[in-house]
Amino acid sequence: MCAILTYVKEEVSKEFFESMLLKTASRGPDKSRTLKVKGGWLGFNRLAIMGLDCKGMQPFTRKGNAVICNGELYGFNELKKYLTSLGYSFDSDSDCEIILPLYERVGTKLFSLLDAEFAMVIYDAEKDEFIAARDPIGIRPLYYGYDESGCIVFASEPKNIMGVCDKIMPFPPGHYYEGGKFICYRDVTEVKKESDDSLETVLSKIHDKLLLGIKKRLIADAPVGFLLSGGLDSSLVCGVAASLQDKPIETFAIGMDIDAIDLKYAREVAEYIHSNHHEVIITRQDVIDAVEPVIKALGTYDITTIRASIGMYLLCKWIHENTDIKVVLTGEISDELFGYKYTDFAPSAEDFQEEAKKRIREIHMYDVLRADRCISVNSLEARVPFGDLDFASYVMSIDPKKKLNTYGIGKYLLRKAFEKDEFIPHSILMREKAAFSDAVGHSLRDDLIEYAESKYSDSDYKNGIKKYDHATPFTKESLLYRDIFEKYYEGQSEMVTDFWMPNKNWEGCNVNDPSARVLSNYGASGK
Repeated sequence: MCAILTYVKEEVSKEFFESMLLKTASRGPDKSRTLKVKGGWLGFNRLAIMGLDCKGMQPFTRKGNAVICNGELYGFNELKKYLTSLGYSFDSDSDCEIILPLYERVGTKLFSLLDAEFAMVIYDAEKDEFIAARDPIGIRPLYYGYDESGCIVFASEPKNIMGVCDKIMPFPPGHYYEGGKFICYRDVTEVKKESDDSLETVLSKIHDKLLLGIKKRLIADAPVGFLLSGGLDSSLVCGVAASLQDKPIETFAIGMDIDAIDLKYAREVAEYIHSNHHEVIITRQDVIDAVEPVIKALGTYDITTIRASIGMYLLCKWIHENTDIKVVLTGEISDELFGYKYTDFAPSAEDFQEEAKKRIREIHMYDVLRADRCISVNSLEARVPFGDLDFASYVMSIDPKKKLNTYGIGKYLLRKAFEKDEFIPHSILMREKAAFSDAVGHSLRDDLIEYAESKYSDSDYKNGIKKYDHATPFTKESLLYRDIFEKYYEGQSEMVTDFWMPNKNWEGCNVNDPSARVLSNYGASGK
């Protein structure tokens, strides 16, 4: 990961701007640089992944224009060859150096042309204007706010602009900002034409598009590793990647010391794909000690995000401290596309599709935020194959009747698509889902609930929730998280829409805990 920062204001001092940028130094520990342009400042913290030498350092400048980009541009070598044939020359091996030449040729159409995950700001010298943009799913973070004089600020994380902006909001995915307006250039949930592919063709396309999405994300000039929970999604990513590599891949799993559900499954996958496997064991005290640093890193109060983040945060911390890995592949975004345990209760195919749209549109505030912060705060880069734009757009276009769980097992299309390859054991391919926080250990959730109970009496809780009008806490655990959140991000709760919860309007989903464990169809998921 890298960090970007832009302050569209002439009068800001270099020292003050650098102090703002320093707050996300862990995202880009290799080098920092600031650039003063006519209208304000651009800043960049670098984690070198592509083009590792100093020539790949940003901001890139050209003809007075400048760009900073936290991103990964897939297929950039083909674009680079095309631009070279038109007379452009390049100084580095960085993928992001192609942005300014592309912008010069096509303007803001650039954003819709990219096969990428990115957050970027371009300074257009001719217009004396700053243009910001974010990828369609929001895999790379970007926030914005206005200072007391109305000047806009863009930043990778809220912590960069706390104290500068009264209200901080996430930059909307799939949009660019120009001339004071946010303009949508792509909505991956918008299906212009529903696919009429047969089931056989659907399975074939799911297979081929995901395989390509994984293959793209293996390209890096820095060492790559894989988070392996033992569940379907991360196991598939690891299995496919292992089949594409000529040496064992590095896999990492985490679990509680007493009841880690998925460690045994992760081990089974690792043995099957012959990876160099690492296990990290954590205790109740590790979990409790991680609560505050996790909330500080994430900038959220959401219950399920925090629960699931603790294991990922501690695992990435271990990777950072014990290996030379710089890039990690993860299994996020599969559930939003193919369904959760609770979407088995969807009343109709149309309801299933609307729920998928909602989850994809909001995922930048939940699972994607979790992956980004847990990984980046430990100076690593996350890559998310299920967020491949071509893959995600196709899955959204599939007839939702085919995605409904009418097969006796959730996410059937994904499982069936990869059955013939035998990338992972069949028992893992067809194993029911367990939530990541539960899979790390059932006691993780229970320990957190018990810890929160010990922090607040009943009267403390009743009085405590009165402080919050937006996303009002509804359990002692959620009050604990909100109180810690306010310690670091006071008054900024609207950065997150609300608590992630199953759709309470559906029969069987009116629950008061986000864990799938409380659903009647959880069954063998946690065994």
